[in-house]
Amino acid sequence: MNSSSTPVIAISVVIPVYNEQDVLQALFDRLYTVLDATGERYEVIFVNDGSRDRSAQMLAAQFKLRPDVTRVVLFNGNFGQHMAIMAGFEHVRGQIAVTLDADLQNPPEEIPRLVAAIRAGHDYVGSIRLQRNDTAFRRVASRLMNRLRENITHIQMTDQGCMLRAYDRALVDTLNACREVNTFIPALAYTFAATPTEIEVAHEERHAGESKYSLYKLIRLNFDLVTGFSTVPLQWFSLIGTVLSLGAGGLFVLLVIRRFLMGAEVEGVFTLFALQFFLIGIMLFGIGLLGEYVGRIQQEVRSRPRYRISAVLEAESASVSLQSTGVSV
Repeated sequence: MNSSSTPVIAISVVIPVYNEQDVLQALFDRLYTVLDATGERYEVIFVNDGSRDRSAQMLAAQFKLRPDVTRVVLFNGNFGQHMAIMAGFEHVRGQIAVTLDADLQNPPEEIPRLVAAIRAGHDYVGSIRLQRNDTAFRRVASRLMNRLRENITHIQMTDQGCMLRAYDRALVDTLNACREVNTFIPALAYTFAATPTEIEVAHEERHAGESKYSLYKLIRLNFDLVTGFSTVPLQWFSLIGTVLSLGAGGLFVLLVIRRFLMGAEVEGVFTLFALQFFLIGIMLFGIGLLGEYVGRIQQEVRSRPRYRISAVLEAESASVSLQSTGVSV
């Protein structure tokens, strides 16, 4: 807690980092310039998500360079982008928290606009990327995933893939009170926000390196999003099961009638096989869907820690030694 004599931190910027050694120096150069120009008290919280390159060493060096405004949280493994952000939120001391990816596709120069939107009376500010510099495949896949998510969860986010977002302190505290093992932070924040809004922001090509989100991870993320915020898929499956059951019952009655009226016949054998395979496919999909929900329940009831922090570099403890990562400060 801040004492009465300590100036209140206005802005906290939370940045998850995973294997970003090629872009970190450019991020430092641009980010601190923008925040210094605001004239406000701020802090930058980097969360190293188990990077295997030199990211941890570079973050430690930046902490030594700017210990007054820099804090570094180091995981002892890779726990994912959203868990890294949650860890950052738990260390936030500012009145406004801004999340930012380390790859510079979201320009740090947009941060003051998000802060202004919070101060205009909103508690949650999302962002919409203009002139996205992604491949056509990623743009189309993103639009499809957005549409699916909106129809199932009724969460209104124009661009769910952009992590450049701002949250007021009360909303951050609410998110910290949630102890879910798997969560999608922008959607979770939207469910609690009283006055959410969105603004359009610039989007740049990735400065260096490559995206950490493969097609599988994007699909996995949306499975987590859908099963974590809605039971609509279960309701859909129940409806499909009911319709197919009625159809199968009607088909059985029809076949019995044909058997008595026309005698034995084999012409429809392959059609029956096709129907059977179709029904089996629906059943397997349903079992997998149920497994997603049961798996989430299992993860929650085990109550395991969501992540493990090996060290925190901050001004109050500047002599931290990181044995597990080989980084020393």
